[in-house]
Amino acid sequence: MAAPILSLSAVGKDYAKTDHNVARVRLVVDLLRGRGVTHAFRALDDVSFQLAAGESLGIIGENGAGKSTLLKIVAGVITPTRGRVEVHGRVGALLELGSGFHPEYTGLANIDLAAALLGLAPAEIAAKREEIIAFADIGSHIHDPIKHYSSGMVVRLGFAVATALTPDVLITDEVLAVGDESFQKKCIAWMERYLADGGTLLLCSHSMYHVQKLCRSALWLKEGRVERYGSSAEVTQSYLAYHEEKSAGAKQPIAAPRAAAAGVYAIQSLSLDPEARIKSGDALTVEGKVFSPDGRVPVILLGVVRADGTPVYGVASDMDGVAPIRIDDRQFSFMLTFPELPLLPGKYLIRAHALDPEGVRLFDNVEQSFIVEGETRELGLVRIAHHWHAGTDATQTAKGRLGAR
Repeated sequence: MAAPILSLSAVGKDYAKTDHNVARVRLVVDLLRGRGVTHAFRALDDVSFQLAAGESLGIIGENGAGKSTLLKIVAGVITPTRGRVEVHGRVGALLELGSGFHPEYTGLANIDLAAALLGLAPAEIAAKREEIIAFADIGSHIHDPIKHYSSGMVVRLGFAVATALTPDVLITDEVLAVGDESFQKKCIAWMERYLADGGTLLLCSHSMYHVQKLCRSALWLKEGRVERYGSSAEVTQSYLAYHEEKSAGAKQPIAAPRAAAAGVYAIQSLSLDPEARIKSGDALTVEGKVFSPDGRVPVILLGVVRADGTPVYGVASDMDGVAPIRIDDRQFSFMLTFPELPLLPGKYLIRAHALDPEGVRLFDNVEQSFIVEGETRELGLVRIAHHWHAGTDATQTAKGRLGAR
């Protein structure tokens, strides 16, 4: 078995508490006496995982959970207080794009400066320069000082420089949440090529959809410690269930009219047939309309959620290779039928999202509730077809009930 390209063992990071003058004086005294930091905030504690070449790992968690600290440790920006980090290969970190640029230098001069700081030799910089300029696509502004750039232009140039390295390990921190639509599309295409060519990805994101789409495995950080580590589907579902339970009743869906007015992809209508009640195992049809601000065909994501927020099932139109039907320049219709919905009795929600055509950026959240009726003592969320191998009349009864549906 090949050695992992990235390995963390019991990694921890502490920061001295200096939130007031007394704490700062105490820190100086402790250091002068050689006692080290005695009053510290533990940002990370006992974090361990391995990542082989060609694998992808999503880092998830709430704000303040330690995600950015972990990425900076892997990138070599900060050193851990405890534990061991081993990286075998070149690391490319997209953490704070453009933060290392000199504001008085031109974009062109900053390319040479940033590339040199990232370890490229002069010959490599010369070979990559035109590729970086083309990817950034900021035109003649490449000859202007960085201080005159918009934030979007700085992000373009930062991403272009970082990705020109084609690193063995790519570290990204919410990079898909910045930049305009054309830039995001270019970033996504690059990342897909990078993964297809065997690149190793460490992605930090608040979007569980992005993590599920781009990562094979995921690590959930909670208060600096690993809450769960495993397949991206299992970890993100656990995180979503935790988040839904925590924020139940507090989070309101984004109204479709407001989303459309903001010029983003939006669900304009959502209806169910039957409208409010079905029997367990019956068919349910979901249909609606979606708004596209630029006329491109959006992706529809539909999910079934228990009333308490527990996710049951979700599917996007691009997963099945289908697309909404165009009504006019900016409107599309969609319809999805569950022919035999195997939900156990209870209250559920159909949750609909409009996504961009790339199926990455997720916008509004529209819901319709419905009731599943039935009489059963079965436990859980769904009915799974089964057969008891026992010689009792009750078994035959169960077989008949399942077969009759």
